Amino acid sequence: PICWDLQLATGKLRANWQQIVGNEISDHILIEEFQLNSSGQDGTLILRADSTAWATQVKLLLPTLEKKLEDEIGQGRLSEIKVLGPAAPSWKHGLRSVPGRGPRDTYG
Repeated sequence: PICWDLQLATGKLRANWQQIVGNEISDHILIEEFQLNSSGQDGTLILRADSTAWATQVKLLLPTLEKKLEDEIGQGRLSEIKVLGPAAPSWKHGLRSVPGRGPRDTYG
């Protein structure tokens, strides 16, 4: 069973992200996804940082951030918060590629 009020609450979370966490964090951390658990009563919030430094910083601030988010969407609605770093660049170009490390193996 899907908990519609939880989906509305997470929509509100996305809309008010800057007001909830502040300008500095919202400039560097975005909500990537909210995955409902099988029960439909709680879920996992996945955040994406624009740098590994910000990902580490937010991981240190998780207890405070969890409190703010639970105040916003309700107690016990977040089973977990995952903070991911920036996505790695793709080195693959064109239709064909050669297996191996490619151009990265010549760096320093």
